[in-house]
Amino acid sequence: MSDTMNIDDYLAQGGVLTAPGNVPARYRGELLRLMSSFVDSELAASAGFADAINLAPGIRERIAASRITLEKADHAERVLRVMAEFGTDAGRYQTSHDWAARVERGADLGAARRPGDMRLSVFHYPIAGWTDAVVMNVLQGLATGVQMTELTRVSYAPLAEVFREIAPREARHAELGLEGLEQIAQTETGREEARAAIAYWRPRVAAGFGVTHSARYDTLARFGLRHSPNEALLARWQAQATDHLAALGL
Repeated sequence: MSDTMNIDDYLAQGGVLTAPGNVPARYRGELLRLMSSFVDSELAASAGFADAINLAPGIRERIAASRITLEKADHAERVLRVMAEFGTDAGRYQTSHDWAARVERGADLGAARRPGDMRLSVFHYPIAGWTDAVVMNVLQGLATGVQMTELTRVSYAPLAEVFREIAPREARHAELGLEGLEQIAQTETGREEARAAIAYWRPRVAAGFGVTHSARYDTLARFGLRHSPNEALLARWQAQATDHLAALGL
């Protein structure tokens, strides 16, 4: 960074930061918020899929659910290490919530977060059976893939590098879900169950993209922590989800 350039201007022009000591206070707060949302969501997702392992109808499906459970916990740990460099107590943080806790199936949280718990609202809902687990993984997996296009370009370089390592594994989680959904969709009963699960999960995953025309977006964009607004990411996910489901007759 130039000695004569304001750090906000530097970030707005695509500059990157490389260490906690270089980070301004407002930027630090937004960066920690971003990391907390990811860590909390991955821990909650891992806890949810842990229960799905025993719902799997076969060995291959059990392995897939186990892999997703393991790797999401690993992803949370990797980002939590970056948070620890900013003073977060990693040991206390990972036990601060019951990551397996869920609301009633019929609850409607919208995009709301629970106090102190930064997981996306979709991870507060319970999974009801194997087909439900697969559909949720497909829809949220595709959403994560879209969100990764933002996360891998954040202006805090050590975190961007972690996200670039994580992104291919998150993409594989969605692929595993699509493979499982293809098997489910081979029977009419399976398709009916899948359509019911899609109707349940699709609006809840969509809520995870946040509100349209967010007032915070401009600030995050100036900091290099966002590059596309919520409505653009949501539209990209909706198009991908529609194409994939249509290809399976859903």
